[in-house]
Amino acid sequence: MTRGDIAASSIFEDDRRAQQQASDAASAESAGETATTQTGGKPRDRNNMLRVLDPDPNARERWERKKIIQSITKGGRLSKPEFLMQTEREHMAKSEMMKTSTKKLGMLARQIQGKTLDEAIVQMRFSKKLVAQDVKAHLEAARDEAVVMRGMGLGRVGANAAEAENLNAASKDVSGTQPAKLVVSPSSPLDIQLKDGKRHTVTDTSNIFIEQAWVGRGTYGKLPDYRARGRTYIMHTPWTSLSIVLKEEATRVRQWQEREDKRLKQRKEKVWVPLPDRPVQGIRGQWYSW
Repeated sequence: MTRGDIAASSIFEDDRRAQQQASDAASAESAGETATTQTGGKPRDRNNMLRVLDPDPNARERWERKKIIQSITKGGRLSKPEFLMQTEREHMAKSEMMKTSTKKLGMLARQIQGKTLDEAIVQMRFSKKLVAQDVKAHLEAARDEAVVMRGMGLGRVGANAAEAENLNAASKDVSGTQPAKLVVSPSSPLDIQLKDGKRHTVTDTSNIFIEQAWVGRGTYGKLPDYRARGRTYIMHTPWTSLSIVLKEEATRVRQWQEREDKRLKQRKEKVWVPLPDRPVQGIRGQWYSW
């Protein structure tokens, strides 16, 4: 071991050895000799290493072949879920374990689901439930994470008309010739209908709302329960977590536009047409016809 070298037990030993092997191979190739290393043996073969380290290399080859075929078949086109993941923002946050039951926390989860994030925080602020304060802290932390990590809720500050049209043009109009320009702003809000039938007014497509909220059961704690005559029982206290999925109002606008387009399409296809007047034939009696 020379001065400035690293120990053999260091985590960077493999990188150092690989660099040494590469330099030895380059020098040997320039000199026209066989590539050998100072550590002994021949340079490592990456394919052989993959065969040893990969538990099922044939399955990996089949998977890579399948993905290449899919990319060629689709011609580089993205599927709808992939396209939505690239165009719409989403953030999921899971809270720490709260000292409450799934039954009590589930009621609060159903209360905030579907509401905007600011409205849900106000609901938890004035709620009489004891665990509502923990839920409020979790919502505030999730809001900060969504703003910093995903850039959600920042609004269209300084956006021009072209960007507004690109953000809000959800689909085509009834005629199907030109895209519908759904420009949403505080001066011209958009009134949509949610999936459950309720009406909702969208003033900014970048506002954050809670799309999903569910609870998860954790481990049970133990507390002593001191009773009469020196008896002691063990109480099993439940712990529960809360998970939420945050999205922007642009998602609800797109979903509403898709439902409207589907309804209008079915309305066009299933138009009732009266049958022509024809004489009644084949009656052989008062009650039966054959």
